[in-house]
Amino acid sequence: MVEHKTDSLDAIFHALADPTRRAMLESLSRDARSVGELAAPFDISLAAASKHIKVLERAGLVDRSVQGRTHLCRLNAGPMHAGMEWMRHYEKLWSARLDVLEDLLKAEDAAARAARRSTPKKPSPRS
Repeated sequence: MVEHKTDSLDAIFHALADPTRRAMLESLSRDARSVGELAAPFDISLAAASKHIKVLERAGLVDRSVQGRTHLCRLNAGPMHAGMEWMRHYEKLWSARLDVLEDLLKAEDAAARAARRSTPKKPSPRS
């Protein structure tokens, strides 16, 4: 079961790693699009656009249906939840570690200020 979740996360992050695929998802977040409509903003062939869409489909981020000769793509944002949960776990971990570091630095600064106040000043030599 853990293996499947890891494979799923790998597919999601792999799909999101490419700027063309992210832009396609952005477009799909507004409405369903055909493969041609998804390819139009980019200098890529329909075959290349279809390859990008297949990566998004394998990650579960896009559902494709065929209506006649038109392949219509729709966003399925559900799988992104797993990626967000993974990032939240590490966000909590790093936030906790950074809070500890902040506390240590504040304590170090306070100790340095206290040391400066308790050190007697040397008289300056007058010429």
